[in-house]
Amino acid sequence: MLLRSPTIEDLEEQELDVDLVPKSQIDLVLTDRAAEQLRRISTRERNPNVALRISVESGGCHGYQYKMGLSSVRAPEDYHLTHPDTRPSNVYIDAVSLPMLNGSTVDYATELIGSSFRITGNPQAKGGCGCGISWEPKDQTSF
Repeated sequence: MLLRSPTIEDLEEQELDVDLVPKSQIDLVLTDRAAEQLRRISTRERNPNVALRISVESGGCHGYQYKMGLSSVRAPEDYHLTHPDTRPSNVYIDAVSLPMLNGSTVDYATELIGSSFRITGNPQAKGGCGCGISWEPKDQTSF
């Protein structure tokens, strides 16, 4: 669920030359498991504004890689999303990264080697490495 999207003025102020994704076309799923983990983190930190910040950067073994971390500050160029039922479960994605993530699912997985947030089902990706962080876009000209 979208809580806030950047404005054209926000992007101009940040000197970003990127098209906004229309609100009606934003499609990012935050699983119940990921939302519950974000709620736990918020409770532990005693901060309802803590969020999972997700961005896409050049690099990795396939061209792009996901970068994730916690943040308590929403930047003007960020989209602010949340789970429809579990709150607080904040997610911030910058205007440059959202087109490369749109249609994806944000999940939280617990395995023997550790627990982490993950991006799955990215329709913009045609392949990636085994770690699930690095990926190759289907069409590089669209970014």
